[in-house]
Amino acid sequence: MKTKILNILGAICLLFGIAACSDDNTSDLRLDGDCMVEALALDNYQGNIDLLSRTIIVRLPEVYETSSMKLTTLTLSNGAVCNISQGATLNMDAPKVLHVTNGDTYLDWTVSVLHDEARIKSFIINDIYTGAIDQDAKTITVYVPANVDITALVPTITYSQNATVTPGSGVPQDFTNPVQYTVKNNSAESTYTVNVISIDKPAALFVGSAASMSELDAEAKAACEWMLGNVPNSLYTSFADLRSGTIDLSECKVIWWHWHVDWAVDGHDAFVAKGTDALDTKNELRQFYENGGALLLTRYATNLPSFIGVTGDDEWTTPNNCWGGEEFSAELCGGPWTFRIYDGQSGHPLWQNLVAGDNANEVYCTDAGYHITNSTAQYHIGTDWGGFDDYDAWTGRTGGKILGVGGDGAIVAWEYPAHDGKGGIICIGSGCYDWYSYTFEAGYAENFHKNIEIITQNAINYLTK
Repeated sequence: MKTKILNILGAICLLFGIAACSDDNTSDLRLDGDCMVEALALDNYQGNIDLLSRTIIVRLPEVYETSSMKLTTLTLSNGAVCNISQGATLNMDAPKVLHVTNGDTYLDWTVSVLHDEARIKSFIINDIYTGAIDQDAKTITVYVPANVDITALVPTITYSQNATVTPGSGVPQDFTNPVQYTVKNNSAESTYTVNVISIDKPAALFVGSAASMSELDAEAKAACEWMLGNVPNSLYTSFADLRSGTIDLSECKVIWWHWHVDWAVDGHDAFVAKGTDALDTKNELRQFYENGGALLLTRYATNLPSFIGVTGDDEWTTPNNCWGGEEFSAELCGGPWTFRIYDGQSGHPLWQNLVAGDNANEVYCTDAGYHITNSTAQYHIGTDWGGFDDYDAWTGRTGGKILGVGGDGAIVAWEYPAHDGKGGIICIGSGCYDWYSYTFEAGYAENFHKNIEIITQNAINYLTK
């Protein structure tokens, strides 16, 4: 009796064992064949086979064309066949699946390529001062205040996956002279020269609420990185530093505030609620302006002039038509986004040397495939609502000069000219003025978006003359 029970239990175990195998990509027919990929190469570059994940990664040089690669080696288990044969030409811009069968057993293997990139992606000193990286020249420039001891600075470095960097991240360095950092990743190698420049009296500042540039939101950080890499003697500083007086403004010509907030800062009351850091610093900013310092105010920062006396005592002259989206669910541009140069202002320095489109009176700002939050701080003009019946009413009340308008006639770029010893101010509130796209669609090529940099450089040059 005991023997019969054991036989029955054995049969049940065998049945469940077969069922378990069939759940793992096998049938209950011919189960004796292996479906392993034992070797694979693309253009003679050998793949690294991971048996557990059934993945095969082929390492390639940093710059290598992958749209037409030959499967030069494919070795399978004895008796196995594959849906892709040795000698086939594959487009490896995207991973490929190898379906390997042996009798009634099969396994799928995912083949992908990985470029041996050797890049430094960010370089931050003392967790505060962020370097501007020129990937073409392989240089990194870091500006620090003069009171920072550059003989023992600690860089935090992020770099390409699977790479190594020498000297290492977190290792204190003396940056009295330029220091070279070498990144190696299999077949790729790059050497970056890092220059740390002490600035006693900055000529230009990018200001924000964050304690350091690295803590800025992605939109503002992209703008700030551009400034530090393209405007000599420029620094990032916080509103708190301006209030404390730790930054010497005696030679500063311009302060730029580019302020992004997801879902917008919609009008006067919202600015008062969300712009507390800037408003706490309004006395210092007003003094800078009244002493001849210039301001570049973009996106929701365009609310500031009303609070530092630029438009008289009327704080309710802030942009009256504001909106915007969230950075990481930004709208896809199907083509160029533009706004119009205001009548008679085509010769203004702000609009010089732009990448031209079909319409000479339009400022082209984006390209197809770019994602944009459409963050807008503009002035609606009309008798229906908003407090500005026409352009003359706006000019008379604000003292501003119109430079650009939207398709519906709203004022999207304007100027408060320098006068009586006070500095000039350029404001850009167009939703087209955007620095950061969280991703790009296939086929994206930057063309018109270069105008954002050109407009900004024009504004800084104009304001600092």
